[in-house]
Amino acid sequence: MFESLFQLRAAQTSVRTEMLAGLTTFLTMASILFVNPEILAQAGMDHGAVFVATCLAAAIGSAVMGLLANYPIAQAPGMGINAFFTFGLVKGLGMSWQTALGAVFVSGVLFMLVSVTRLREGFVNGIPLSLKQAISAGVGLFIALIALQQAGVVVANPDTLVGLGDLHKPQPLLALAGFALIVTLERWRVPGAILLGILVITTVSVLLGLTPYTGVFALPPSLAPTWLQLDIPGALAPAVLSVVLGFFLMSLTETSGTLIAVAQRGPFLDAQGRLPRLNRALLADSTAISVGALLGTSSTTSYLESSTGIAAGGRTGLTAVTVAVLFLASLFFAPLAATIPVWATAPALVYVAMLMLKGFALLNWDDITEAAPALLCALTMAFTFSIADGIAFGAIAFVALNLAAGRRQQIGWPVALIAGVFVLKYVLG
Repeated sequence: MFESLFQLRAAQTSVRTEMLAGLTTFLTMASILFVNPEILAQAGMDHGAVFVATCLAAAIGSAVMGLLANYPIAQAPGMGINAFFTFGLVKGLGMSWQTALGAVFVSGVLFMLVSVTRLREGFVNGIPLSLKQAISAGVGLFIALIALQQAGVVVANPDTLVGLGDLHKPQPLLALAGFALIVTLERWRVPGAILLGILVITTVSVLLGLTPYTGVFALPPSLAPTWLQLDIPGALAPAVLSVVLGFFLMSLTETSGTLIAVAQRGPFLDAQGRLPRLNRALLADSTAISVGALLGTSSTTSYLESSTGIAAGGRTGLTAVTVAVLFLASLFFAPLAATIPVWATAPALVYVAMLMLKGFALLNWDDITEAAPALLCALTMAFTFSIADGIAFGAIAFVALNLAAGRRQQIGWPVALIAGVFVLKYVLG
């Protein structure tokens, strides 16, 4: 059965190797089980229901990727996008979490249509590389600021907007220690470094009496508080369309970038440097986004951590299906997820932010028409608490500067479309 589904012999692998690779991938990304419910609960969503939705969305997304595209690439709700959901939309714009879920669903459907009609390649290639890198770096700054604020390391200041928190309190010290621990474990290539960091800080917090211990195992909580609670008509309102566009762009660029990056680490690219079955992989991703919204979680995406499973020998979709099974088994760990405090998950967010900031290093700083819009995009995201506005400022600046420089041919139709949509949004209010 495995041979007929995944062509193991052709990939020169075995069931045992694929399953061990799946376990490796799962350990490196399992922290999302604890981080995602913590972040979305701050949007007013039920913590237990979001935990179940996270498990199911990750399991469904990974299984579809493995069975449909036959790639060892796992999926789960994305870090950064969940922060955008809670702090950018619900808390920043005052949007209901139901409408935000509707925006996730609509963006998933749009992503699916782009994948099916093969518009994806033209759309992705039409967005300048500098803006893609800036979106990644800007989201990194955005979630780093949120994580440091949650941990008490950064606090509000009436004179300077932000300031240093009280380091005499244990919570910010534990968060800083957690970050140091994760980085150290990653330096020594310890599998599951992020997960171990979260669990160690949680254990210390329980021992110090800072957070109550609620157990480890239990039957899964009810999914009812989030199941089919999305507001699709609200998401189709003109004022929310820019949010849908933001979700769409983040999902499209992040998924495309992750797929190519993971493919480069494994023997998946063809002689022309293209990824076979790319449309199937994108279709799996977009399906997972829409299904996740129905379940009650922010956008699902392909995980770069899948490269750890590939390094362990994963070559087929059986690796991703193994990850799916492990996420289903995680449904019985809801009490542990409820025990983990925000200062234990904050270090994981800061670490992910650090990885995303690599985009700045790849920018062409010698070309001001590339660097200036990218920097404006990233800074606007972080300091306005809005990823959508960051994308808008970056796109508008890119079009305006290239027109002023007489480089009209550098402006692709996707970035011109994005800039035009946001200009209309700002003009019409």
